[in-house]
Amino acid sequence: MTIALLSDGHVILEGVPGIAKTLLAKSFAESLELEFKRIQLTPDMLPADITGTFVYNVKEQDFFFRKGPVFGNVILADEINRGIPKTQSALLEAMQEYQVTVEGKTHELKKPFFVIATQNPIEMQGTYPLPEAQLDRFMFRITMELPSKKDEINIINKFSTGDIFININSINLDLKKTNNEILHNVKISNEIKEYIVELLAATRNDSEKILLGASPRATVHLFQASKTLAAINGRDYVIPDDVKSLLFPLLNHRLLLNPDYLIKNTDPSRPYNYDVVKKLISEISTAASPPR
Repeated sequence: MTIALLSDGHVILEGVPGIAKTLLAKSFAESLELEFKRIQLTPDMLPADITGTFVYNVKEQDFFFRKGPVFGNVILADEINRGIPKTQSALLEAMQEYQVTVEGKTHELKKPFFVIATQNPIEMQGTYPLPEAQLDRFMFRITMELPSKKDEINIINKFSTGDIFININSINLDLKKTNNEILHNVKISNEIKEYIVELLAATRNDSEKILLGASPRATVHLFQASKTLAAINGRDYVIPDDVKSLLFPLLNHRLLLNPDYLIKNTDPSRPYNYDVVKKLISEISTAASPPR
């Protein structure tokens, strides 16, 4: 999530109910002292409920723009797949261009602007799958697994003392300055750039397994995220391992697999195709030769 924030990206948090996706998003915003807004997606929600709308002021006898919850720093789109496609599309312009257009007027959004969307991969009733155009705007999809026995005991202990929501240490971080420093100071060689392009081009050339591969936007996302990861690891240059370690969260929501390949390789006892995607991405990263 930190890599995505510092790389001007957005993330999807996916996991079963009760795994603290919403708590993670709220805690993340609080730790950076950013304005947090929550949008609870429902089937009856309209785009204006997200972007805002013009309201008539009787006293002034004029219309004024009432901003929606999208005007914040960290925006939690909770259960995003419960919103109808028309409502989901209200976030497209905001996520890509950091602005919203309402009745022909464009309104700039606050920066940093970071969208965290959550969804439950199990429940399908009353949900609307995100279209590929919207999925592609998310830099990463992060799969939250169930906690270990030790972690679950720690959760119980925190609830028993009542401190699970209050012990958040704030970080004084100038995000704009940090972003600019990463952009200009972290070097990436031409060989690494070619490696990134080669990796993502491989997802477009395997028609037997993949119907839809990674877009050029994914290439840019991988380029930006690799530089950020290098900076977090204390380096001012990118190495191939930076690129490879980001491939799965970057590609697992972007690849549209061939149904025949998916049926033959999916374990029917598991509800996700993550194992298939992980294996496929591993094959792609192995086939592409990293620069020495």
